[in-house]
Amino acid sequence: MKRRTVAIAAATVVALGVALAWPAQAPEFAAVRASFTPSDAFLLDRHGDVIDTLRIDMKVRRFEWQPLSAISPAFTSAVIRGEDARFREHGGIDWRSVIGAVRDRYVLGRPRGASTITMQVASLLRSTPRAHEGIRAWLQKRNQVRLALALERSWTKDQILETYVNLLHYRGELQGIAAASYVLAGKVPSGLSLSESLVIAALLPQPSAAPERVAARACSRARSASIAVDCAEIDRTAAVVLSNDSQHSAAPQLAPQLANALLKSAGQRVTTTIDAGLQRTARDVLTLQLTKLADQNVRDGAVLVVDNETADVLAYVGSAGPRSRAMQVDGVRALRQAGSTLKPFLYALALERRYLTAASLLKDSPVYLDTATGAYIPQDYDKDYKGLVSVRTALGNSLNIPAVRTLVLVGVEPFRDRLYELGFEHIVESGDYYGYSLALGSAEVSLWEQAQAYRTLARGGQSSHLRVVADQAPDASHQLVPADASFIVADMMSDPAARTLTFGADNYLNTPFWSAVKTGTSKDMRDNWCIGFSSKYTVAVWVGNFEGDSMHDVSGVTGAAPVWRALMGDLHRNESSPAPKAPPGVMSAKTRFVNTNEATRSEWFTKDQQTEPTMIVALAQPMARIASPANGMVIAVDPDIPPAYQKLPISVEGATRKMTVKLNDQKLSLTDGVTLWTPRTGAYSVELGDESGKVLDRIVFTVR
Repeated sequence: MKRRTVAIAAATVVALGVALAWPAQAPEFAAVRASFTPSDAFLLDRHGDVIDTLRIDMKVRRFEWQPLSAISPAFTSAVIRGEDARFREHGGIDWRSVIGAVRDRYVLGRPRGASTITMQVASLLRSTPRAHEGIRAWLQKRNQVRLALALERSWTKDQILETYVNLLHYRGELQGIAAASYVLAGKVPSGLSLSESLVIAALLPQPSAAPERVAARACSRARSASIAVDCAEIDRTAAVVLSNDSQHSAAPQLAPQLANALLKSAGQRVTTTIDAGLQRTARDVLTLQLTKLADQNVRDGAVLVVDNETADVLAYVGSAGPRSRAMQVDGVRALRQAGSTLKPFLYALALERRYLTAASLLKDSPVYLDTATGAYIPQDYDKDYKGLVSVRTALGNSLNIPAVRTLVLVGVEPFRDRLYELGFEHIVESGDYYGYSLALGSAEVSLWEQAQAYRTLARGGQSSHLRVVADQAPDASHQLVPADASFIVADMMSDPAARTLTFGADNYLNTPFWSAVKTGTSKDMRDNWCIGFSSKYTVAVWVGNFEGDSMHDVSGVTGAAPVWRALMGDLHRNESSPAPKAPPGVMSAKTRFVNTNEATRSEWFTKDQQTEPTMIVALAQPMARIASPANGMVIAVDPDIPPAYQKLPISVEGATRKMTVKLNDQKLSLTDGVTLWTPRTGAYSVELGDESGKVLDRIVFTVR
């Protein structure tokens, strides 16, 4: 036994001598640190702060490399005491430990290691499978010693220790102190307490050990170092930190849907335009409102806040609410029925084409419209018809029938085209597909598209794409909606008096500063929206259920509007919001109304529409059009019914006596704009022409 011990000791000395005589080359510390790739990708706000993370590499869990200054001194001290007490004194090899390890292994029969922290760093840097016996083990130990000595020559002690705590595997898949601290303790490494530091450091000899064994080791180490610590507290800490369900995360989770959309590779860092403080506020305000609406079957919501000038997205809340059943859904990008939120763009198009003014009168009364799929009978939200109303009153109170009448003037196809130009990229079907219900928001849109379109109105009709990635080049603006039409529509949307018929004088749409806003509620109360803007910001809010089930008696003004007003108030706590100035060519005039309850007021007109200092407004005349049959209609003749009892009404609206109506070039005689025609199989066209023969409207239909 003595001869064997002497031989092994001699071999060890020879190995160390060879290592000393044949030095290795240490890698650069900066290169080692730079090569450390987190398993997560990181989403940053506009100031560089992390707002969310996304796990990409599923083989190991690594967070970002932590400098020694960002790690709790209690933890680094616990690591040194437990793993290499003379770390600060030796030059990479602790000779006392080496001699003691040889003695204990071969004399006393109690094997123990003698590797220093520096030697363990050398092994971590080589990352080769460990051999336990034979020449291979001897060669590995020799190379480990050579690299350890090289590290001591070219690195500082702090750099060696920093590398050690960042490359170590702590428990399970966790590598590095950041992952261990975040996941096990739910803290950044600098926030580890004394008991947490002792417990995590005690993991290193046996990362998979039971909590009781780790706690016992931590307590023994603390007592050996004369550290005043409560072992019962260490037991409790180990039970929490090392429990099977302990998966804390100190990393903020402020924008998970945006992180899912933008983060693709491990270690990636994407800087966004988001402001972390505003993002947190938007999430909390929305969550509070959803909590209040829980008894009305409301579970989900989304918020988007945009800087009007730069198009930067400042807050992007894709989902919120503790009762959500689908938190992974991105409510900012999801498509939902628009409800009344498209009406401002419809009236803007009518103003642009000079079909209407803000003072034009429209009928809010029952209307029946023939379409290719049958009669379309729109109704107002409250089913209380208001009679003759101005465009200002119709938009402010979100009246449906005046909007449909306006769409008849404008045309479904031109309105569909305008919506697409505004950024509603999913409104791509033909006009016949949407029909007149497009005026009431039957099409599906996203909150992102809504914010982009409303920002166009906020900027006097200048349109550009929103951006949420900081290094994305700003999109060039172009004038999409004329400045005069944008200004007048925004003024109508900002007028509290214009919405009192439906919403009352005191509602969530009123703010103490200038703002313009519109709400919308889709069919069966499945979605409600509130979107509006101040001089500086556009805020878009959606509330509903991702699964599509209906809310209970929740409209835009009671569901989404409280969130909108709270965020607008927060944005303008220290900022003013002056009303926009009228663009060139827009004039105000005292306006008096005839045969209506509209009060006399000062109204905005374009210069070519204002004819007198005081305007007197009567009912707006509709454009001449073919009212029925609907374009593209297919009519079936029933052979069981006598032909004399099968009549098709051919009717026109807005036509004068000098206009003519032709069926397949045959002139028709109409009484009060209607004639009853006996259908015969074939293809037909109906044309409405003026006195000069110019075709004003044309439709086609088929009889089978």
